[in-house]
Amino acid sequence: MGLIKDTYPSALLEEAVEAIGSLPGIGRRSALRLALHLLRQPAENVHRFTDAVNHLRDDARYCKTCMMISDGEECSICSDKSRDRRTICVVENIRDVMSIENTGQYHGLYHVLGGIISPINGIGPSDLTIAELVSRVAGLSEDDPDSVEVIMALSGDVEGETTAFYIYRQISRFGVKVTSLARGLGFGADLEYADELTLGRSIVSRQPFKA
Repeated sequence: MGLIKDTYPSALLEEAVEAIGSLPGIGRRSALRLALHLLRQPAENVHRFTDAVNHLRDDARYCKTCMMISDGEECSICSDKSRDRRTICVVENIRDVMSIENTGQYHGLYHVLGGIISPINGIGPSDLTIAELVSRVAGLSEDDPDSVEVIMALSGDVEGETTAFYIYRQISRFGVKVTSLARGLGFGADLEYADELTLGRSIVSRQPFKA
């Protein structure tokens, strides 16, 4: 017996439900509930909401240095002169930057890869910002490689470890210090789900990277 297709009293409502339901983690029932909620709101509230989403998609830029989301050429972290500019924390995505910043335990810069190497999903090194990272490390290592540290803050699952090892192979020739987070995080744990205390301790107690 086939599934009964939802029927809508309005094509406009159905279109809104389809759009909202395309977001990750949003089922059709939740999408319908959200669409009806928006319908009940004052027009200016909904317009402000949609304008914010449009501005995010159309106007957001990526930092020329670390690839973090930014309002200008350089993000607020990279432009902060008080940060340790010879320490780079390598993360998978923007959410990881936010998680680490919330600990208050890290004062260097970041490099956002935009994902991790995942052959099963068709993601290889060239799909990430690894080449930009290698270029950054090469530039920093020219003066005093011993003062440069690259922290691998990637998940501990197979794909995260594969990505970290690939990056290590690319930058080890520069003679910089390469470390990884202390294993206070569960196997395969995403940084965004780690509590701030555990993540903060993991950063402070980081260890030499083991290839």
